[in-house]
Amino acid sequence: MSIRDELQGYRGKAREILEAAGASIGDEVEVKVGDRVYRGILMARYELADPDYIVVKLPNGYNVGVKVSDGMAVKKIAAAKRPQFNPPPRPPIKPGLPRVFVMSTGGTIASRIDYRTGGVRAALTAEDLLSIVPELSDIADLDAEILFSLFSENLTPAHWDRMAREVDALIRKGVDGIVISHGTDTMAYSAAALSFALQKPPIPVVFVGAQRSSDRPSSDAAMNLIAAVKVAGHAPFAEVCLTMHAWHSDTVIAVHRGTRARKLHTSSRDAFRSVNAEPIAYIVDGEIRVNASGLNPRGAEEYSFKPGFSGDAALVKFYPGMPPILLESLVEKGCRGIILEGTGLGHVSSDLIPSIKEIVDRGVFVGMTSQCIYGRVNMRVYETGRDLLKAGVTPLDDMLPETAYAKLSWALAQTRDIEEVRELMLTPIAGELGGRSLPTREEVKIG
Repeated sequence: MSIRDELQGYRGKAREILEAAGASIGDEVEVKVGDRVYRGILMARYELADPDYIVVKLPNGYNVGVKVSDGMAVKKIAAAKRPQFNPPPRPPIKPGLPRVFVMSTGGTIASRIDYRTGGVRAALTAEDLLSIVPELSDIADLDAEILFSLFSENLTPAHWDRMAREVDALIRKGVDGIVISHGTDTMAYSAAALSFALQKPPIPVVFVGAQRSSDRPSSDAAMNLIAAVKVAGHAPFAEVCLTMHAWHSDTVIAVHRGTRARKLHTSSRDAFRSVNAEPIAYIVDGEIRVNASGLNPRGAEEYSFKPGFSGDAALVKFYPGMPPILLESLVEKGCRGIILEGTGLGHVSSDLIPSIKEIVDRGVFVGMTSQCIYGRVNMRVYETGRDLLKAGVTPLDDMLPETAYAKLSWALAQTRDIEEVRELMLTPIAGELGGRSLPTREEVKIG
């Protein structure tokens, strides 16, 4: 089956009947079963739906599922009139607005639904974005392009490197801010990764996503995108950050530091939170309210571009009964660094310690983070922690596991010397290490 399937979701007998009729999704068809005749538009189907039905959109707008049976006849009446989206003319550029570039890597935030098939298409240009969210024309002079069209779980360290290089090129072209639209599931990983490749950037680099697609009444896409463009073009700080709803309501958008954000809910609009830190800013009524001190200022002259990410890093969550062979096999496959997500203050089973020592002695970096959402590792409190320290494990304080993995991928691409890798991992670069730990999930505070 091709990527663009003309009979999306159909299989088995239903697909055979439609193929014999030469029908495709969107065609006008006539389906006859006994004395009943259904005429309308052939609709796409969910891949996991019952295969024994053909779905037709009737002239009255309702869909009907016709069960496949002996004697069913399908006739193609007319070929589909493929919908064309012609965005309205771009509004005149208002003088004095900052230049903001929107780079799409996937996700649903800037997609437009096709109601004939139920599918979505990505917004390709600034004109597309302005037609979806016209308010953007009052905030910035926009340009846009698609870099990738991928589900975020399919992004790799190689994609992080491509993103970083594209952003660096835009910075050198003199844009005033960059927005990266991204699927939410691994957005925190990408934001952390670019925080290390783009150190002290002169402009904001803002990741943004949507939990609910733009066709839904409860969509967060437009508000998140408006806030991201606002931060990219107008924020006084220049950080790699992540902008999403601060809570379920539309009243407040939070700006999280790229190395401190974590997705804590599968579907809620306020899924992202800053962990062991507060958001660096909020957007309230279109106004940016800075919520942190010591941020990298816009126009900073200390910008350093250090690209490169290695695929030789691994993130491993410890679980009771975990066998040593899991870690050993990673090293056998060429892994040069492992981030352990240990329990509590930074522990794993004592049965793993001999293997960990052997792995470290072979020149593999092993860093320890915690499975706990808040707090920091402290491996000097209990005997197991002290034994892990003696085995050569490096405690990573309050660094998030996702951030630690992204940083290790970056560090392994900078050097092959294990001591230099360790030094890089323990050197604060983008707010990922140290600071005051918050005791619980923070409340939204606007002050």
